[in-house]
Amino acid sequence: MKMIRAIVRPDSADAVTDGLAEAGHHTMTKINAFGRGKQKGITVGNVRYDELPKTLIMMVVEDSDLEEVLKLIKYKAYSGNFGDGKIFVTNVEQAITVRTGETGL
Repeated sequence: MKMIRAIVRPDSADAVTDGLAEAGHHTMTKINAFGRGKQKGITVGNVRYDELPKTLIMMVVEDSDLEEVLKLIKYKAYSGNFGDGKIFVTNVEQAITVRTGETGL
């Protein structure tokens, strides 16, 4: 299993989550966040915005679904501008459902 953490623009978050749901990947967590990447914020006129709104989408997928999910996130989040986002993928050793005690997805 893999944990995917995708940090995307808030205006592309719905397109990403809707695309994932249409492809059958319904289980995810969406969190509103603030942050900055390589661009270190933006300047508009005389005002400097150090931290920009972002959306963090977290999900765990089977290894066999990883490439499909990554391709979909990249496609739906892409605008070609700075700040489109970043995707992090890590291994998941175990998942446990609290209510039932079941392990796995």
